[in-house]
Amino acid sequence: MTGEAHSSTHPPLPPTTEDARYSQLRLLRSKRVGPVTYHRLLAQFGSAQNALDALPEVARSAGLKGYETCPADAVDAEIKLAKAAKARLLCCSDPEYPAPLAALKDAPPLLWAIGDLSLLQRPLIAIVGARNASSLGRRMTRTLAQDLGAAGYVVVSGLARGIDAAAHEAALNSGTVAVQAGGVDVIYPAENTRLASAIAETGLRVSEQPMGRTPQARDFPKRNRIIAGLASAVVVIEAAARSGTLITAQDALDLGREVLAVPGHPFDPRSSGCNRLIRDGAVLVRNAADVIDALPPAQPAQPRPRPQPATNQRPPAEVPSAQPQHRSLAETHALHQQILDRLGPSPTSETVLMRDLALPPQDLAPALTDLELDGSILRQPGGMLSKCAPDDDTAH
Repeated sequence: MTGEAHSSTHPPLPPTTEDARYSQLRLLRSKRVGPVTYHRLLAQFGSAQNALDALPEVARSAGLKGYETCPADAVDAEIKLAKAAKARLLCCSDPEYPAPLAALKDAPPLLWAIGDLSLLQRPLIAIVGARNASSLGRRMTRTLAQDLGAAGYVVVSGLARGIDAAAHEAALNSGTVAVQAGGVDVIYPAENTRLASAIAETGLRVSEQPMGRTPQARDFPKRNRIIAGLASAVVVIEAAARSGTLITAQDALDLGREVLAVPGHPFDPRSSGCNRLIRDGAVLVRNAADVIDALPPAQPAQPRPRPQPATNQRPPAEVPSAQPQHRSLAETHALHQQILDRLGPSPTSETVLMRDLALPPQDLAPALTDLELDGSILRQPGGMLSKCAPDDDTAH
């Protein structure tokens, strides 16, 4: 089950100097400059610095008064955070930038990366699925990820709880790439902090978002598109009829990638999306051989021996105080319920909620994001929050 592939519409760029990287980051962080606009400006003006110089006048011509490009201080702050996180800025012109992603007409111009960049040069297969995955779904995910890794493939997923986490864990030794919805230095959900640290040791974490950014609902579809763009195929394991997982599958079809699905019981709502994909022509997956057989003929690179992290290099048991507090699933559910109990249809200030719950911002923010993604709360202007009727989860 494949879709139509897009060819790149942006021209190849010359090797990137450090000054050019700085200008490119500043251009991309300027208001109203997304990937498509970025590539158009670079093609029109020849360099990021030339585009920055021309951008205010371009904005005025478009009817925007008082337009200002991203200030240098903001870029300096982001680079400082990147150095602290040991993140590298990957540009479209870099040889390490993944070719399948670079071929997209709206390819992310820049990616922050932590870990082993060589994984991006190997064949990649995405495994995605439900956050509230079943035991069988997790077991299938682990088996599939291990077998694909043994066959030389790198497993790509989104570092979410459930299927994503199981896929990353099973592929730690063979190679895994985690695409993050927020900044590459911001771990969401917090329960995956240990896993994210392990991926940084033996795998790779990437994000197109600014350093330090807490993921918002609108960031997840962008992350899903990068997952689909990196992989030659997307395997779906458990997905509701309306879910972010199916958005990833649709992105894969749009980009000409193969879409495969693991069937599930008709009475399990977590399988309705997978069963529908199979009904509509997706390849039915029983094992890794089904995935490999569905791919175009290609000889995957053999995985090089990957060092095991030493015992004394394991992530610390406690999350630093600057990071969100690690909570068990029961504690997270209890916190979500406390928040919902204090909210109603009338907007309530986030500051008031923080005071009532006696929680610091770094602990409250991830919980609010979770509830926002679940459709339980609504953010309004001025830092106000209100409770809304639950809806199907379309972010993942």
